[in-house]
Amino acid sequence: MNIETYLENKRTEVERALQNLMLQASGFFEHHIEAMRYSLFAGGKRVRPILCLAAAEAVSDSAETMTNLMPVACALECIHTYSLIHDDLPAMDDDALRRGKPTNHTLFGEAEAILAGDSLLTWAFDLLSASNVSTLTAKIRLSIIQIIAKAAGPIGMVGGQSLDIACENKEFPFKTLQTIHKNKTGALITASIHAGAVGSEASTNQINQLINYGDYIGLAFQIVDDLLNVTSTTEQLGKTAGSDAKLGKATYPAFFGVEETRKKAHQAISCAKDTLIEFDNKADPLRNIADYIYSRSS
Repeated sequence: MNIETYLENKRTEVERALQNLMLQASGFFEHHIEAMRYSLFAGGKRVRPILCLAAAEAVSDSAETMTNLMPVACALECIHTYSLIHDDLPAMDDDALRRGKPTNHTLFGEAEAILAGDSLLTWAFDLLSASNVSTLTAKIRLSIIQIIAKAAGPIGMVGGQSLDIACENKEFPFKTLQTIHKNKTGALITASIHAGAVGSEASTNQINQLINYGDYIGLAFQIVDDLLNVTSTTEQLGKTAGSDAKLGKATYPAFFGVEETRKKAHQAISCAKDTLIEFDNKADPLRNIADYIYSRSS
């Protein structure tokens, strides 16, 4: 299969669903919703929604399952976008560029950027819990909500962000770096795959294997991010290159250097694909996404 074509087709599907589901900028809250929409539609690759849908495809052939999971995929993108808006704030990474465009706070101001992020997070759970956008059972919907809430919260993504900031310009053991990466980036990626598996009614064994895949993919994704921050230009990344070193961030290259870090990323990708050994060719998108994550340039 051509992974670039697959990713573009899925990205287009997610983009269309987001446009259909997302609030329109009008009325008293027009400016606020405009700020939400600005970052949500700023050109993301939609990796997390695509992983959710690809995990479901690895288990189910049902078109209804894909339809039911599209709002879940969109909610995941809203949560991811909120995290980026807040990451870019002066109190955090203080970045002026995201996806090659001005960051939210540089256009709308810090207060509105904070509120836009808050609303994207909250609206995601509105979308996840809505019974009028899918025919998922209440039990499955609640399970997915819990998976995503845990991954996004204090012992997931937000906790990882907090630890990341706390460790800036400090010496700490490698175990701390592993914890930062597993939570800050990996938790929501694993949750995306876990949610897709649960939403497609995968078996317990399949769910466990897909969670393991997600853990390795999440690790590889952040290791490659660390590498690109060192080896790419601002133009290639669409955000400020070299920012990790300037902020004294905890990264794999800071611990191991570029070449050893590259080997560790490749090892994580190999482990991710090994977890799918019991799946048939319906899991090929997941296998190819693993290779794509390793070879991506932004």
